[in-house]
Amino acid sequence: MTEKENKYFRKIDFTSGQIKKYYDNACHTLKIAGDDNNHEVRFDYSYKALIKAGITLIAAMKNAKVRGIPGHHIKIIEVLSEILNDDTIVSVGNAMRAKRNLDLYCGETTITKKQSLDYYNYVKVVLEKVKKELEERKEF
Repeated sequence: MTEKENKYFRKIDFTSGQIKKYYDNACHTLKIAGDDNNHEVRFDYSYKALIKAGITLIAAMKNAKVRGIPGHHIKIIEVLSEILNDDTIVSVGNAMRAKRNLDLYCGETTITKKQSLDYYNYVKVVLEKVKKELEERKEF
């Protein structure tokens, strides 16, 4: 880990069981998103599932726990994108983060049904990529 990354992450050796729990939690969160018909709930839980997917992969691949400091969601999205070698994760993840922040801090955004479904389906694909990566590493 670089010195800058140490600001956001703390080295920890995770067990396969712990990594599986992180992954299962991300999947559970995405299931809540998929089961709910409210567009804002679907969007919010899809975003949470994306962040949890990143936390899972960072734990598995970098042996690191995310520190809860300002900017950590941006860093999670960047590292998830880097590990999966998928630049769209930075673009889509940061768009989701910005929408969430506008809604949370400014009350200035409305999530449409189409947006919530598009984001949900995107995160579903990312979680499938995370699962494949974990299976290749024999984490579960």
